[in-house]
Amino acid sequence: MAWQSFGGHADCARVTSMDVAPKLPELMTVEAFLDWEAPTSGLWQLVDGVPPAMAPPSPTHGVIQARIGQLIGAFLDSQSSPCRIVATPGVVPASRSDINMLIPDLAVTCSPIRQEDKALRYPVLVIEILSPGNQAETWINVWACTTIPSVREIVVFRTTPIGALILRRNAEGSWPDQPAEVDRDEVALENIGLCLPIEAVYRTTWLAIGDAARE
Repeated sequence: MAWQSFGGHADCARVTSMDVAPKLPELMTVEAFLDWEAPTSGLWQLVDGVPPAMAPPSPTHGVIQARIGQLIGAFLDSQSSPCRIVATPGVVPASRSDINMLIPDLAVTCSPIRQEDKALRYPVLVIEILSPGNQAETWINVWACTTIPSVREIVVFRTTPIGALILRRNAEGSWPDQPAEVDRDEVALENIGLCLPIEAVYRTTWLAIGDAARE
């Protein structure tokens, strides 16, 4: 680390921003990314060969993510389903798969998870939580996930207002241009056979508490 004297005082020093900024590697492959030691803790994903750090989620985001995982996990257990829900898995889109590994909030796979797996194989459902500060990043990831052949549904839950946006692959294998909106009813997760009530998803958030207080 380089120290610079200034103001004519030999015992005064400052650190320039270039000295402390974490040095990121040049264009990376997925293989190199998986072996890479990130300069800071937290989640990182690989986007077109560049590893951006992901901002910590807000408490509301975290509550919604945990609640969805709980509801879907309990349902799959009740059905003795071979499917399982995974929090913040690594998934590899088919587009430029050698230099992209994304981290959705949740995903469901119905394939066995092996000890040696470093990315989630064959996700069928991808779930993202949309916060005001991550909208552009989230939608870029959503459309990238539509290139994964096994993915049949993608659901994006909002942190404000209450509601979800759904993309579903049709019988011909294509995706709609725009997501369908669900505000106060239920989200049909057709691929796992669950109708998830919106009210249940948001029950423990300030959004639901605020609605109840106004009634």
